[in-house]
Amino acid sequence: MVKFNSEALENAVSRRGFIRIAVGGAFLLMAEGIGSAADARFELKPLPYSDSSLQPVISGNTLNFHYGKHHKTYIENTNKLISGTRYADMSLEEIVIATANDSENISLFNNAAQVWNHNFYWKSLSPKGGGDPPSALRAKMEEAFGSVEACKNELADKAVSQFGSGYAWLVVDGGKLKAVNTSNADNPLTKGSKPLLTLDVWEHAYYLDYQNRRADHVKAVLDKIINWNFAAENLERA
Repeated sequence: MVKFNSEALENAVSRRGFIRIAVGGAFLLMAEGIGSAADARFELKPLPYSDSSLQPVISGNTLNFHYGKHHKTYIENTNKLISGTRYADMSLEEIVIATANDSENISLFNNAAQVWNHNFYWKSLSPKGGGDPPSALRAKMEEAFGSVEACKNELADKAVSQFGSGYAWLVVDGGKLKAVNTSNADNPLTKGSKPLLTLDVWEHAYYLDYQNRRADHVKAVLDKIINWNFAAENLERA
């Protein structure tokens, strides 16, 4: 007759119970994670280049903090702020325009606009940037500013002279190219202009690499990594 070790049997049962609980818990966590991802209206889009591709103009360290911390946080905040509101089904651009100058939705505007601005900013840069703009864009730059170099100088002036945080933009306004700057999260969408490209001059965009030398950062961006092709594509759709 076989004798059962009651203690061993109890331990085996306990182990099986633990395994079932652990596996069930793992599936529950996975399900919760999937639900959270599905509920997130906006997501952090992959960069169009590696985090080291813009060196030495923008270091991988700066890019990791700027993209992985600042941009990511704006997205998380936006998703929280639109949850259960009339903005939940709007596009990012629609949210920005709808909340601009709305004192009751300042936080939503700031975060949503910063998501839009950063999505646009990353595309305004390229490891193969700088150089000569495509012919159609160059013609418009020469028409508006006199030369490509004069356009770059005007963009640089708008970027460097922006007091505090903000952006410099090349835009189409009334059929003509203009260089403008905006403060904090504001952008040309709120003023009816069509943005072609942007330079981010918030301190987190350059301070780890250039400290207080904003002008050096701006010059390097315009000379070496500005994405004229992206601007030309936006001009075609203007």
